[in-house]
Amino acid sequence: MQKLKLYGFNNLTKSLSFCIYDICYANTNDSRNSYISYIDEQYNAIRLTKILKKTCSIIGANVLNIFHQDYEPQGASVTILVCEEPINLDKINILNKNIISSSVLAHLDKSHICVHTYPESHPQSGICTFRADIEVSTCGIISPLNALNYLIHQLESDIVTIEYRVRGFTRDIHGIKHFIDHKISSIQNFMSNDIKSTYDMVDVNVYQENIFHTRMLLREFNLKNYLFNINVDDLEGSEQSYIINLLWREMREIYYGRNISMQEFNL
Repeated sequence: MQKLKLYGFNNLTKSLSFCIYDICYANTNDSRNSYISYIDEQYNAIRLTKILKKTCSIIGANVLNIFHQDYEPQGASVTILVCEEPINLDKINILNKNIISSSVLAHLDKSHICVHTYPESHPQSGICTFRADIEVSTCGIISPLNALNYLIHQLESDIVTIEYRVRGFTRDIHGIKHFIDHKISSIQNFMSNDIKSTYDMVDVNVYQENIFHTRMLLREFNLKNYLFNINVDDLEGSEQSYIINLLWREMREIYYGRNISMQEFNL
């Protein structure tokens, strides 16, 4: 494919945002607290930093600065400032000494990757939900779409909502504005076949605004994969049906983005 010849720098901003959900059933307060502790450890700031650094490598971005933080009682955040150009090590040393303010750094390099986690549980039903929000925002030639499959595989989840948006414009050598610099009709264009076969998906795209949205729901449902500290064989048939209904209702409420009554769900 012939590259677009630009006048100066590529000023398009490309943002890829994820909401990733993991659902679980824990039938006691101790089990719910144990689940939250377990998931909080699985997705602690150190592990998330490794995932985001690998993401930088995949999209071809250079890491300028990393901030990560675990929270009490739970949750974690990681923010990585990146750039497209080769790194000037002398400049990085100065930045790490805080001689240049963070606002100037953000203004100069424009691109970042961040993640925030939110483990929580329902106070009565036993449903536990873990959510991770990820944003990969780049300016220039590097594309966050290159890391799409890696991030989905690393954060295996029941429901995923993804938004990709291209903002601004760049000019070619003739002065003509270009509001997007690559072909895309759906985020699914950039997904691997194994991911497509694993999830049911629906798109909501606004092409004239270069906004692309995809929602994903895991196709196969096996109750034993959703029980925390519970053996499925120890549950009566009626208990299994009750828990399955709770889990499926929770997953569909998240997938469709609205509350669903039990009467509506049973229809």
